Amino acid sequence: MDGEQDRFHGDTRVLHQQAVRIPLPDREAERVFHENMMNVAAARERKAALFADSDVSVLDAYEAERDRIAETFQRRLRRTVGENYEEVAMAYHRGERDDRIGALAAYYFEGAWRAQQQVTITDMLYSPLILRYPDSFTLNMRFASGYTTAESVRYESPAHCSEDLDDEYTETYYEESLYSQKQAADYLSETAEIIREEFPGPDETSFEERKYGGVVSAGGRRGSVFSELLERVEPDPDRFSESIDEPTLVEAGPEATRTERKLLRDCEIVH
Repeated sequence: MDGEQDRFHGDTRVLHQQAVRIPLPDREAERVFHENMMNVAAARERKAALFADSDVSVLDAYEAERDRIAETFQRRLRRTVGENYEEVAMAYHRGERDDRIGALAAYYFEGAWRAQQQVTITDMLYSPLILRYPDSFTLNMRFASGYTTAESVRYESPAHCSEDLDDEYTETYYEESLYSQKQAADYLSETAEIIREEFPGPDETSFEERKYGGVVSAGGRRGSVFSELLERVEPDPDRFSESIDEPTLVEAGPEATRTERKLLRDCEIVH
């Protein structure tokens, strides 16, 4: 996705109050969805392991997670749009096409680009919402001003600290930073398990056990302070009255409104 990034950014219209809805018509489609969610959980666990290693920087841990999730985005783009997804997204961005596939490509591409900038931009909160329904799932990518929520776990990154500390405080600061990172590592591991529980595999569980599930996460930073949050979300069983045959953009939904009011009430939603 790097080739077009300099020209593809800032078009928040493609994300505004919208989500992608992907059909799950059969067991094979469910397997693909399950595999993608397990990759997200694994990326979170890998990030936790790196946080627990005092020799690894926060930036390296973030980049490892970002790269793994970027692969998931790229697989979804190829499956939905084709190998030329960058060209399709840019054509939609420039106003040269206005169709369903173009809109999907632009949504994924814009969201992925913004998510990749997360670690380098201060006061930008990334808060994706993923919901499983009996016949489909939705991905709602949201971005907001701010860096944390009232319920987030926060930790310090010395590499991002711009203050000159006296020698007597430097060692204490580093020790406290490492402690906060290890606490964050524990939290990341625990919440990775929530993802596994909310999106079980179709070959191991009954349809009744897996037909609904959901998680919302939020992450950002202000200066040297980073934050993490992930929690369960109950999908609205009455949200969709009809099935779909192909991926499409839909309204963000009542779950997005609820989670924004609860977690992002002090932030300005950029979408």
